[in-house]
Amino acid sequence: MLTQKKKQQAEAALQSAKENMNTRFRLGYHIMAPANWINDPNGLIYFNNEYHVFYQHHPYDENWGPMHWGHVKSKDLVHWEHLPIALVPGDDCDRDGCFSGSAVDNDGELTLIYTGHHYIDKEKDIFYQNQNIATSEDGITFKKSNLNPVVAIPPQDSGHHFRDPKVWRHGDSWYMIIGNATKEEIGRVILYKSSDLCDWEYVGVVAESDGTHGYMWECPDFFELNGKQVLLVSPQGMKADGNKYRNLFQTGYFIGEYDYGRNDYQHGVFTELDNGHDFYAVQTFLDGQGRRIAFGWMDMWESPMPTKEDGWCGALTLPRVLTLSEDDKIYMNPPEEMILLREAQIDGFNDKLVSESYLVETEGKLIEFQTEFDIKHTDAEIRGIRIRGKKEEQTILSFNKITGIFTLDCSQSGRHDDGIRSIKLDTDNNLSLRVFIDRSSIEVFINEGQATMTSRTYPKEDIFGVEVFAENGTAHVNEFNLWKLKDIWN
Repeated sequence: MLTQKKKQQAEAALQSAKENMNTRFRLGYHIMAPANWINDPNGLIYFNNEYHVFYQHHPYDENWGPMHWGHVKSKDLVHWEHLPIALVPGDDCDRDGCFSGSAVDNDGELTLIYTGHHYIDKEKDIFYQNQNIATSEDGITFKKSNLNPVVAIPPQDSGHHFRDPKVWRHGDSWYMIIGNATKEEIGRVILYKSSDLCDWEYVGVVAESDGTHGYMWECPDFFELNGKQVLLVSPQGMKADGNKYRNLFQTGYFIGEYDYGRNDYQHGVFTELDNGHDFYAVQTFLDGQGRRIAFGWMDMWESPMPTKEDGWCGALTLPRVLTLSEDDKIYMNPPEEMILLREAQIDGFNDKLVSESYLVETEGKLIEFQTEFDIKHTDAEIRGIRIRGKKEEQTILSFNKITGIFTLDCSQSGRHDDGIRSIKLDTDNNLSLRVFIDRSSIEVFINEGQATMTSRTYPKEDIFGVEVFAENGTAHVNEFNLWKLKDIWN
């Protein structure tokens, strides 16, 4: 009864905050809470023919606080429905927060596996963490297990960072990886094994930092893709290296071979997964079509968050289908269902030479466009796109043919400080872009997922048009198409 009362109080707080919220930057087709704070995606699962996404949530404030689990579901990955808060903290197993975790279908019982957070000294950030489970038969109402915590303490050589369990089934056993740090502050991922989700045996270390990959590995994920084993992690404490690792924290992956019997993971180098400003804490799942789909938190710690002034903060990325290339690179692309967002197509064009600029006028703040430049047969040193506001604001996407550098410049769309991100592309023939613009975000998919760049932007002006431009030469545009998109929340 106490848990139910806490949930009702949280829902009431959300409703009150929603009524007082400024909606100027509210996203039109991304997952957000009804109001107040969210961060990591949690518990991604395809259950009873529906997509379920949970997320870290503070229903009482627009700032981070005691973590709850918010909850949405969808039948098509596009139209989402808010459900009641799934987990509230305050029990002996999760006194100060229900931190990140995952979800599994245990013979028809939806089971959440999550971290309980406990402060010893909050002002000094001294804490301990454990792992817990909660179950539901209807996928909406969850009951915490009387056996919690199911993993009470970390291995003896650990520091206090011990969180974000990701659970999956292999053969007759359940496996769980957890983000962890040693006492010497070396980030790593550790492995547990169970027959029933309740009694867990520690197996050992799956992988750890070589000294350059940070002091803590958050939000791990471990899955097979095209016959290879992928370890996805979000390291804290990596140093910037040129255009790489420019954000406070990163999300990236290793590709390798894994032997379950020996807990032996032989892997390659760490590769950053997205090169924009706001992409973190990514989690994946398999859907009913066998696709490996990922969501990330579309914000970054210590980054500009002007929506706090409006009574809310945080969103998740669009879903992305992961595939593995022949040279062991992960490609990310929107699922085919995203075309359901398209409301009206604006006249595009094909086979056009642009010597300076060409503007396609449009209105609003929710658009998608696709374009392809011929790199090989035209001589423009720089070619790209300007998403122009009605007066002075603009977001710029550009490619330098000489250096091979692709740049996303948000410095003139509400991100005045540290507004630029860049990536070196390996492309000699065509450059294709698929771009989604929401009221306060941009997601760029380059060369059918070869690279992605995800950033929050905070423009005050409506979009006036999308302008193709060329500098120091002529650009050949093979095709350009633009659509207005629906607002699923209105």
